Amino acid sequence: MENKIKVLELFAGVGGFRLGLEGWNGKSASSNYKKPLNLNYAVVWSNQWEPSTKVQHASTVYESRFGKIGHANQDIASVEVSEMPDHDLLVGGFPCQDYSVATTLKNSKGLIGKKGVLWWSIHKILSEKENKPKYIFLENVDRLLISPSGQRGRDFAIILKSLNDLGYAVEWRVINAAEFGMPQRRRRIFILAYLQGTGIYEDIKNTSAIEWILGDGTLANSFPVTTEVSLSATELTLKGDIVSISENFNKNGKTGLFENSGLMIDGNVTTIKTKPKYDGKFTILKDLIQNGEATEDFYINDEDLDKWKYLKGPKKEMRTNADGFEYNYSEGGMIFPDSLEKPSRTIITGEGGKSASRFKHVIQTQKGFRRLSPIELERLNMFPDNHTKFDGISDTKRAFFMGNALVVGVIEKIGISLSEKIKVHSSSIKSNP
Repeated sequence: MENKIKVLELFAGVGGFRLGLEGWNGKSASSNYKKPLNLNYAVVWSNQWEPSTKVQHASTVYESRFGKIGHANQDIASVEVSEMPDHDLLVGGFPCQDYSVATTLKNSKGLIGKKGVLWWSIHKILSEKENKPKYIFLENVDRLLISPSGQRGRDFAIILKSLNDLGYAVEWRVINAAEFGMPQRRRRIFILAYLQGTGIYEDIKNTSAIEWILGDGTLANSFPVTTEVSLSATELTLKGDIVSISENFNKNGKTGLFENSGLMIDGNVTTIKTKPKYDGKFTILKDLIQNGEATEDFYINDEDLDKWKYLKGPKKEMRTNADGFEYNYSEGGMIFPDSLEKPSRTIITGEGGKSASRFKHVIQTQKGFRRLSPIELERLNMFPDNHTKFDGISDTKRAFFMGNALVVGVIEKIGISLSEKIKVHSSSIKSNP
């Protein structure tokens, strides 16, 4: 443990970040857990809490796979920062919420955001830890870059400004896993931050922003990109304090200011639209399905098939609302059944259960139409088979876990690049400022 990169895992779910950084039984997700993963990460403390349910299913699965030692199943807002061990890397897939600032406290280090917004729990840890983590690795939905609708990008600007005030440089990228050969079209923003005084921070300071974004950065090393020659970067400075940004950033702006890739250091932001540069093998849905192994429960009865086709089909019809008002309703059709020759659509939390749905996956096999099994959903997120199987955990709940999860292979590839950069600078890392 002495030479390991110590990790604090927040909003852990069923352990996607941990699988990507530690592997499973020492094996790599990108090799389908067949080849060794020799990374230097060790999770020293984790937290998982689901506020909307009494039974903590995700935490139960997490503990069954990784053990109870160092795992807290309680509301993160109620955990004292002093109870969390010092760590080198803080990771987590935090929810996309309204990050606006309610008020500040005079003569206080911290600030008060809206109650229950989990970004402020991360902020509290970074503010109160005497030995701040040197690195931060976060995941969120890509709409974070354009939220809320009245101040496009305000929420992300608050996060960037918060990290800047705490002494971090930040790089980000929106990554669609399928565009880099992974089995699911799942688009998420990944955020990396580096504390002032680390070798990586100094590298950023001594590198042009565009060179870092397109070539030298951790994200560029793990997921290469290019950009159109005609495109130029947008540069902006985050002026004022967090309250000012919360109230005024891009007020009434119709479009966002942040592109899918960017870098922020000393409050100066450079952002540019990039596109993937990948020429490797692509994984398609057909590669992952359980041929002949799915049970009868997942097959759609002939009498229910018309209901599925209706929900997934295009519609142009008159409907009546609860007040008796008639209106024209229209929507486009969904592909039915889902193509086996492409990476899967994004898994949703409502993927489980027998009821007909517009959004659940349906595939056609020689035996008929069926929904995806829990194992297939796990494979689409690059989890080990039956990772979420546990007594008392229903198939519907297992599907919910995968709708909330991330693609483990993305974490693994970024983790490899980050580990290599840390290793290069391990002899020159300065003490925390």
